[in-house]
Amino acid sequence: MDLLATTSAVAVTSYALLSAVYKSAQALYAQPANASSLDDDLAQSEIALPSVDVIVPCFNENPNTLSKCLESIASQDYAGKLRVYVVDDGSANRDVLRSVHNIYANDPRFSITLLPKNVGKRKAQIAAIRSSAGDLVLNVDSDTILATDVVTKLALKMREPEIGAAMGQLIASNRGETWLTKLIDMEYWLACNEERAAQARFGAVMCCCGPCAMYRRSALALLLDQYEAQFFRGKPSDFGEDRHLTILMLKAGFRTEYVPDAIAATVVPDGLGPYLRQQLRWARSTFRDTFLALSLLPELDGYLTLDVIGQNLGPLLLAVSSLAALTQLVIGGSVPWWTGLTIAAMTMVRCSVAAFRAREVRFLGFSLHTPINIFLLLPLKAYALCTLSNSDWLSRKVANVAEGESQAVTPHPNAGLSPSSTARISRTIRQPGVSRRPSSLAVTERVCASDRSTAYK
Repeated sequence: MDLLATTSAVAVTSYALLSAVYKSAQALYAQPANASSLDDDLAQSEIALPSVDVIVPCFNENPNTLSKCLESIASQDYAGKLRVYVVDDGSANRDVLRSVHNIYANDPRFSITLLPKNVGKRKAQIAAIRSSAGDLVLNVDSDTILATDVVTKLALKMREPEIGAAMGQLIASNRGETWLTKLIDMEYWLACNEERAAQARFGAVMCCCGPCAMYRRSALALLLDQYEAQFFRGKPSDFGEDRHLTILMLKAGFRTEYVPDAIAATVVPDGLGPYLRQQLRWARSTFRDTFLALSLLPELDGYLTLDVIGQNLGPLLLAVSSLAALTQLVIGGSVPWWTGLTIAAMTMVRCSVAAFRAREVRFLGFSLHTPINIFLLLPLKAYALCTLSNSDWLSRKVANVAEGESQAVTPHPNAGLSPSSTARISRTIRQPGVSRRPSSLAVTERVCASDRSTAYK
């Protein structure tokens, strides 16, 4: 029993020290740097906005969810050329999706491709990328809704030629549905405004997340063959496309960035089953591409090495301390007070800092994530590490559509309008002197009742 107690105490103390160093550095670097505002950038008349191709692959999506996604893209307040490529990846519910396709059939900005069979998200994306020609490519998940200024803000960030990719801030569109969606929404905030924000200080965001990520076409052209032909242990690798493409960008010498005020709302799992399946797939993807990213670390700032150590060694230490403490409790009957109190203290400090930084008391509730992490996610990650060759998506299914639901899909006010007409409408409703950020947040708050989808998630 002394060995178990010592092992647990040493592991949890090491975890606490590593976390304190890592999270302190992360909090320091995650602070927003001084930058010119969007209005100042737009005021510079010499800026020529690049053409943007928006790629939306979809598979078995709910028609109302897809309609909201495409509506948010059609309503973008972007003065440059915008083209939208919707790729239906052999959906089994294509008949009910036809009503959504018909809404945009006469919109010259939209191109809808119906693949004869399911080929996977990555190949569906690549098919659209190869058939388009814009300066920038924006990948958008079919269950994601963009604030009206997302394309503009990401395109302005991409003005620097050394930037290969940039992502926006993700929130959960269905945050209010269950306790789990509330928790995931906070998890997204932390992942974006702590992890990605700190990495972006050094131009090395390690994963430009799939729901909303923009890429430079000239950089994509160099990497597309590598991206398409990813293998792991001799088997094709399809999922984790966002992390893999980001790592390829970094290995090619491009910077990857995070734009916190480019807000995108995406549907998240509302039950433990779908959530754990999603986390299992993400864990496999993270392990695979972490090995690929190790060769990058000598070329990057020392903080990025600390980031990789903190994200991989930290969970290992936590798992060892928790397992030893649990064994000590079950076999020896003694309570591992030091381990329990240390984990509780670390949890409350992190949640309190997040609540302070976000100015929202709800982040204190993120403490519920700790038992989920210890008892569900850590064992799941161990299983993922032992089954890295498994490339099953685990969550693809036909969206549940009630009878007659497809008739409920209604066209948005801008459907079928030319870009110039849409721009005139946007200018008409814009109020002078009013900050654009509240309008972005208002858009994302309105979609909290969106249908849940697990396709491509």
